[in-house]
Amino acid sequence: MAESNFIDYVKIICRSGRGGRGMAHLHRAKYLPNGGPDGGDGGKGGDIILRGNRNYWTLLHLKYQRHVFAGNGQNGGVNRSTGADGESKIIDVPCGTVAYNAETGEFLCDVMDDGQEVVLLKGGRGGLGNVHFATPTRQAPRFAQPGEPMQELAVTLELKLLADVGLVGFPNAGKSTLLSSVSAAKPKIANYPFTTLEPNLGIVSYRDGKSFVMADIPGIIEGASKGKGLGLRFLRHIERNSLLLFMVPADTDDIKKEYEVLLNELATFNPEMLDKQRVLAITKCDLIDEELKSLLSEHLPEDIPHIFISAATGEGISELKDILWSELNSEENRLAAVKREELVHRNYDRRMLEGDFADWEDEEYEAMDDEEYDFNYDEADWEEE
Repeated sequence: MAESNFIDYVKIICRSGRGGRGMAHLHRAKYLPNGGPDGGDGGKGGDIILRGNRNYWTLLHLKYQRHVFAGNGQNGGVNRSTGADGESKIIDVPCGTVAYNAETGEFLCDVMDDGQEVVLLKGGRGGLGNVHFATPTRQAPRFAQPGEPMQELAVTLELKLLADVGLVGFPNAGKSTLLSSVSAAKPKIANYPFTTLEPNLGIVSYRDGKSFVMADIPGIIEGASKGKGLGLRFLRHIERNSLLLFMVPADTDDIKKEYEVLLNELATFNPEMLDKQRVLAITKCDLIDEELKSLLSEHLPEDIPHIFISAATGEGISELKDILWSELNSEENRLAAVKREELVHRNYDRRMLEGDFADWEDEEYEAMDDEEYDFNYDEADWEEE
């Protein structure tokens, strides 16, 4: 089977540029025997910059570009000539990308908006030329500053899709069927578990030209927090969602128990997800009659709104859209949105994706050539005018 083009996490090696060294030089002219120092400053090393780009929806373009190196600053020249700055490297990423230190798991930055730029690694400053060190008592300094060294870091980039409603449920709960019926998305649908192997997004049309975005993730099973099934790897895509739509089939033995299992798995992944607005949808209701619906309603959770739907017949779909739109625009959800903007990101839990980079091998790359950098100004051959 062909490998999917949906890549939501990559590991790359980033290296900023080192600063150029300052020049130690004395001015020489035929009729100016005591010209004094005129060594120029070194150029600044290039930065590594993350930039949000709404034209990207995956990190596929970075999967085969695992080394991103900025340019080094040039050395200073004579006649107070400043060296050229090193070229900065801009890494375009989809909106919603989070960067972590791949070695320690420390949170680095979050790129949310189109055009937003974050300096991931700063280039080294250029060294000062000897013209800056001239004093009345030291009129011919024969030394200059070296440039600052570069910075190197292994970075993990994670994409968290931006959507309004996230679908949560066990495999074969009807999540992909619902998404395909309310939007133009075409997720894979089949009668076996784990048909969905990657997240899908769909734009749901509402009244008066209004719409909202719905995200479908692979199914969750009990024990997913311990690595069963597909684990909790894809739950990052609903961390930013405003509303969670829990979906449980009508033919389930205990709907309330299944809902609590899903809730427990979310709490294990990130306790803050329990603060999100929730709606419960009982799917595949074309298999039961009205009397059975009344009996099931008596045993459903009372703390969240619920609705019986059938994507195959269209039953309850319009009412579901009304409930979702009402919850998305409620005052409680707006206050929660303000809190999400001030969200303090947790450090990356590397245990949850322990095997993600098992097949990732660091490619060999050229080491820094520091021979020209280790310049000894004391041993320079100075010519006396």
